[in-house]
Amino acid sequence: MTTIEAPAPAQPKRKSLYRGDPGMWSWALHRITGVTLFFFLFVHVLDTALVRVNPDTYDHSIAIYKNPVVALMEMGLVVAVLFHALNGVRVILVDFWSQGPRFQKQMLWIVLAIWVLVSAAGVGRQFFYLLTEH
Repeated sequence: MTTIEAPAPAQPKRKSLYRGDPGMWSWALHRITGVTLFFFLFVHVLDTALVRVNPDTYDHSIAIYKNPVVALMEMGLVVAVLFHALNGVRVILVDFWSQGPRFQKQMLWIVLAIWVLVSAAGVGRQFFYLLTEH
């Protein structure tokens, strides 16, 4: 005699908190760029302070910065600063403008368009100087 087993009850699908929505990526990238800018400013203050402590060490650290890898990092810094600033304006509008939450997605796409255009111009200019330096 064979017994037929009832099928196991279907497991409900787990819904992820992160769905890949552009707003979620904007939120995450805003925090990542903020932390990146904090560390840049920390290092910048330290290496600038070297001029008072030991000018020769300061000159040596500035000489290290004059290479293509650091130039690429500066380009990344420009992109990070621009995104953080433009998205920060969007966040302020969402928080303090009565219609902000209603238009937050449209503002995000506008911010991204401006960011791409201005970043391309800034990085293009830096890249031009990188190629023309002697």
